[in-house]
Amino acid sequence: MLFHSSIRKELARSFGATLVVLATVVVTMMLIRTLGQASSGSVAPADVLLVMGYTVLGHLTTILTLSLFIAIVTTLSRMYGDSEMAIWFTAGRGLASFLSPLLRFAWPILLVITLLALFVWPWANRQVQEMRERYETRGDLERVVPGQFQESAGGKRVFFVDKNTSTGKTGSNVFIFANQGDKRIVTSARSGRVDNVGDDRFLILDNGQRLETDNAKPDVTVAQFQQYGLRIGEKAAAASEAPPPKTLSTLTLLRKPTPDGLGELSFRFGLALAAANLVLIGLVVSRANPRIGRNGSLAFAFFAFVTYYNLLNLGQSWISDGKAAFGPMMLAAHGGAFLLAWAWLLKRHNNWTLRAALRRRRAGAQGARP
Repeated sequence: MLFHSSIRKELARSFGATLVVLATVVVTMMLIRTLGQASSGSVAPADVLLVMGYTVLGHLTTILTLSLFIAIVTTLSRMYGDSEMAIWFTAGRGLASFLSPLLRFAWPILLVITLLALFVWPWANRQVQEMRERYETRGDLERVVPGQFQESAGGKRVFFVDKNTSTGKTGSNVFIFANQGDKRIVTSARSGRVDNVGDDRFLILDNGQRLETDNAKPDVTVAQFQQYGLRIGEKAAAASEAPPPKTLSTLTLLRKPTPDGLGELSFRFGLALAAANLVLIGLVVSRANPRIGRNGSLAFAFFAFVTYYNLLNLGQSWISDGKAAFGPMMLAAHGGAFLLAWAWLLKRHNNWTLRAALRRRRAGAQGARP
């Protein structure tokens, strides 16, 4: 049918173009963010591309939802501006009749969004969390970068090596600051090397000095040495036994419902429900006013999108804090959005206005008079 095919073709073109633009913007932002995390020591420099890929994959639900929403709004706004909507309305097509081609175009995208929200989102978060934990629990030697101050796994030492060999087992101009309770120890040496003694690893320093201060005493102890051994096999603190809810699978959260888990479930299911509701919202907010222009409806649509997604985050926070129950919050947020959008659609489809209702009421009252 010409009515359905023409709308779906234009939606496909607009959706593809919007998806490419948004994906490019998000990839660029995630790359800058990941590079910042790598420079601060939260992510391994070798894993920058992997972390960025997993992060973008996790946010693909939002990218697809926003692309679909913008495609609907821009397509219908253009049809309003070019008087195509007036032609379809004159041919007997009401605004509600556009819902069928929109849903026929959007249902595969909505299915992908649902699968991404329920399964890919926790998997991507889990991969990023595991890479960060592996990087945080690496040994002290692996943390040392020539020319940079690096903190140890336990946070009690700071290392600096001016230069080291390609094997990473010897270096020159070594500086170590250690915090041991009330004591502050500064050790410097001309060179150092790594030796294995049993199951422990030691940093053997040559030709240096050791300066020790005590907060409880004003004295400063300085010692010169030809060779000094320092154990560097300290391990990072064990990872928390309770992983973050966003890294747990949907099935695990359903089996063990906790407040934080229910809050995460509300966010995941909310992503799918919000995408479906935004199709209906996009239909009713896309009406273009010639006095305002097409950008007016697009700005209002973007405001509606941001408001809806903030409502998702607010609902997740309330459920996690125990301020709201899972079922009532989901029903109020998404059910309320659906009823509001549907009532708005019926109003525009039937061209209901307050003035027309008052006019009909007055006419009825006058006709009832004897």
